[in-house]
Amino acid sequence: MHPRRSAQEVLLCDLCETVPLQSHCELCNINLCVNCAGKHVSDSSKRHNVVPFLHRKSTPNYPKCPKHADKHCEMYCEKCDIPVCITCVTSGKHKGHDISNILEKLGSKTESLQKDLEELESRIYPRYEEMASDVQTEKAVLESKYGKLTTDADEQGEALHREVTAIVNQRKSAISEMKTKHLDALNKNTEEITQKMTELKQIMSDLKSILKSNDVSLTSTYKSRNSEFKTLPPKVRVTVPSFSAQKIHKDQLNKMVGSLSPLSINIEQGYTMKSAEAVSSPPVKPLLDEPRVTATIDTGYNTEYRGLYSVSCLSEDQVWTGGQNETMKLLNLQSKLLTSIQTKSRNEPHDIAVTRDGDLVYTDSNNINLIKNKKIQTVITLQGWVPHNVCCTAANDLLVTMNSDDRKQSKVVRYSGSTEKQSIQFDDQGRPLYSSGGYNKYLSENKNLDICVADWKVNAVVVVNQSGKLRFRYTGHPSNTKQSFMPLGITTDSQSHILTADCGNHRIHILDQDGQFLRYIHCHLKSPYGLCVDIRDNLFVAECFTAKVKKIQYL
Repeated sequence: MHPRRSAQEVLLCDLCETVPLQSHCELCNINLCVNCAGKHVSDSSKRHNVVPFLHRKSTPNYPKCPKHADKHCEMYCEKCDIPVCITCVTSGKHKGHDISNILEKLGSKTESLQKDLEELESRIYPRYEEMASDVQTEKAVLESKYGKLTTDADEQGEALHREVTAIVNQRKSAISEMKTKHLDALNKNTEEITQKMTELKQIMSDLKSILKSNDVSLTSTYKSRNSEFKTLPPKVRVTVPSFSAQKIHKDQLNKMVGSLSPLSINIEQGYTMKSAEAVSSPPVKPLLDEPRVTATIDTGYNTEYRGLYSVSCLSEDQVWTGGQNETMKLLNLQSKLLTSIQTKSRNEPHDIAVTRDGDLVYTDSNNINLIKNKKIQTVITLQGWVPHNVCCTAANDLLVTMNSDDRKQSKVVRYSGSTEKQSIQFDDQGRPLYSSGGYNKYLSENKNLDICVADWKVNAVVVVNQSGKLRFRYTGHPSNTKQSFMPLGITTDSQSHILTADCGNHRIHILDQDGQFLRYIHCHLKSPYGLCVDIRDNLFVAECFTAKVKKIQYL
């Protein structure tokens, strides 16, 4: 219980702390009983203003002056940035300094505190909550992921056991077959010897009979066969095969069992959230009522089938383009070819993007490639996944949409150089965020670091925050449409607008960063496909079947 309150919560005098209060001094900001109030106003050094407690104003609690104990600081020295009392000001120590009313300073400070509180409550703390939620989600799926690793190891061990058992059985079968052949050879040799021995016994028996009979006729007709049996039958010599057991090398066995990549725990540098003022700091550029085409570039790609589908700005008047063949072209606004580069694989690129350093990135086959000084280097080769669309982020990372080889899974992966930093595939309930299949899913990073993906197979723009948590899905505007919403190319601008190409309806949808529809861009577009904006928010649109790029001013 508060020491100055009774069980009935009676408020006591601040001075005597025993009698219930009745008055309040607005100058000293203290509560007083009747007796203490009389003593308090008797101090003529101050102009006390004692009023009934219930009529008190909401006065600030002036701090006591550290140099003059009987004074309160009612002013503020701007140069020294400290509260001061009237004695401090008149003493000359703050001569020439700007002195303001402490209540004014309190007002501005209070306003600043209120802004801090609002930012903490509405922006900063929710982001920490988001991060904590993401960690909990990751922990929730940890068991299944590590369980799968254990299952994979067990399956590999069982597979090795099966292979070893099969090989051992083959060896045992071969040993048994050799033994049988060995015995057959010895049995055949035995039969030959036994047959000769039978003949010899008969000859010896006949000789004994002749000798015993003294028969001249038998003796004279006898012909010796000894020379025939002096040549002994062949002796079969069979060498028993030996088993050369190979020394088991643990390194080789480890390789056969399979390798386990090391656990990589990367502590990413926490980024500094921009203040609310900084976030809204780019100058406001209102949307034009009538967007206009300011340039048209003829890229020269074949228009018979999906001629042009990718465009990426190198500058305000130079764009890289990718189409239906293996050649990527750098063109200016006058359609002049400045540079052309063929893909290393001689396949058409899946998509292209210009990095913050002005280099070109493209995807094809299972590779993500970088073109620097006209030289192609493969920076990432994927196993089991095919990269499709790519964009460069404000942090100079790469965001890549990709599909599994069996076309049953899709995800967005963030790379820093060749290192995977983030994989975005499922929502909080473990459901896929993106449609499956080997389809284009153009993507772009917004100024608020949201990741925007145009998933045309399900007629939706899917937007997640930088942690990969679903923010919203945009499925088109309920206005008159000839065909279903078909989002393909997607880009964002300095105003955090999301622009997506509605190919089948020949127009661009403009959304705000929260997915609210703002308006269309028509400009007589024909099958708009790829999109990008330059540093001045000019929109470049790749028309698929005309193979032209249109530069459009819409802000």
